[in-house]
Amino acid sequence: MRLVSSALFLLLAAPLIGRGEGLENGSKAVLVTGASTGIGRKITERLAADGYLVYATARKEEDLKALGAIKNVHPLRLDVTEPADIAAAVGTINKGGSGLYGLVNNAGVATVGTIADMSPEEFDLVMKVNAYGPVRMIKAFEPLLVAQKGRIINIGSISGILASQNLPAYSMSKHAIEALTDSLAVQLAESGVQVSVVEPGNYNSNIGKSALARMGADSKAAVATGYKAKADRSIYKEPDDVAVVVERALSDPTAQRRYMVVPNQDEAEITIKKQIEQLVQLNERQPYSYDRAALVKMLDDALAQVPPKGK
Repeated sequence: MRLVSSALFLLLAAPLIGRGEGLENGSKAVLVTGASTGIGRKITERLAADGYLVYATARKEEDLKALGAIKNVHPLRLDVTEPADIAAAVGTINKGGSGLYGLVNNAGVATVGTIADMSPEEFDLVMKVNAYGPVRMIKAFEPLLVAQKGRIINIGSISGILASQNLPAYSMSKHAIEALTDSLAVQLAESGVQVSVVEPGNYNSNIGKSALARMGADSKAAVATGYKAKADRSIYKEPDDVAVVVERALSDPTAQRRYMVVPNQDEAEITIKKQIEQLVQLNERQPYSYDRAALVKMLDDALAQVPPKGK
């Protein structure tokens, strides 16, 4: 039955593939998960406009058709929680002949509620998509990326540094992406694959509306947190800046490990201050604490390793 399903998937995907005809020889191929809306859609549009061959993934037929109308985009039906979908995507890209230079792990979901109020199903879904999904994608596509000494870009969040009382599952999943990026960067360093995490702040997307639709506007968690009023993120800027930073992470000769991209100074400040607060907490009342002078020297030494802008 699984073989039949895989064959049917390839037949259904065939009319959607081939939008890359006419691309310049040597164009780099990049796979973007969760490309139907929001950050993923902006990344797809920007990379495609700049000549990348983009394999853009979505789950719904109408989203695949919309992506297929964009020049240089190959839409792929893919759910990052489904191993069969991932395997089919690997097969499609292998047959495409361009290999794979970049993997952008963008697909994500959110949920709200305290640990006490959150349903186990909601918690599991967030972890399956946001944490397990990137791991599955990396395991599947690593050989192709190694062959081109390519890039892996994990879309994290400033919630991977911060944590609000009503987003424990989401924040946990984005903290996991921070650790995944650091471990993977070391693992793949000798292969030539560079690994980065892009950490957006608050931008417009459908992630809140999707969570509310899934949970129900009258669910206990949604009511308790007042999430119905917060789910509409149209008050925030469009995530064009995030797409610009993702392209930088793909093209910088030496990619940064972390790219924070936020719409205003306040979000930058609160995130950096949180990192400093955590440093102070780690250093507090432990047998090997450092004094202020030692901590300042550590910071100065770390800053000295940062290349000048434009390098």
